[in-house]
Amino acid sequence: MTYQIDDGVTILPQHECWDLLAGVTLGRLVTSVDGQPKIFPVNYVVQHRTVLFRTAAGTKLVSTAINNRVLFEADDHNVAEGWSVIVEGRAHSLRRDEEIEQAERAQLLPWTKSEKTHYVRVIPETVTGRRFRFGPPVLGSTDRT
Repeated sequence: MTYQIDDGVTILPQHECWDLLAGVTLGRLVTSVDGQPKIFPVNYVVQHRTVLFRTAAGTKLVSTAINNRVLFEADDHNVAEGWSVIVEGRAHSLRRDEEIEQAERAQLLPWTKSEKTHYVRVIPETVTGRRFRFGPPVLGSTDRT
């Protein structure tokens, strides 16, 4: 269900959140490293209502193995409006042949020349999104976002 919570701010239904996520390719993975929050930009695809990205062996991969509870955020905007979608879920490093074969069908290519041989899938627990209509502030309105 879509509903407006304030002048210019609309809560998005889950199906629209997935449509928006599928329409962009750059997002942010939020995880924890040594007890500290870390954020990593990742290119990704939506596959079967999950978020799929590739990574090299390193901090991202290790952090999702140590603590698989993650957030994933993507957003976009134009001159009139913007949106943000947050996926809260669990990161799962793909290891079985059938999982990797399914991920490879998504044709997710790395953006950099470095070898990114590991696939990670974020399995959602909650998906929330908001759309923001830009414009001048409305007098007397309160920020409830």
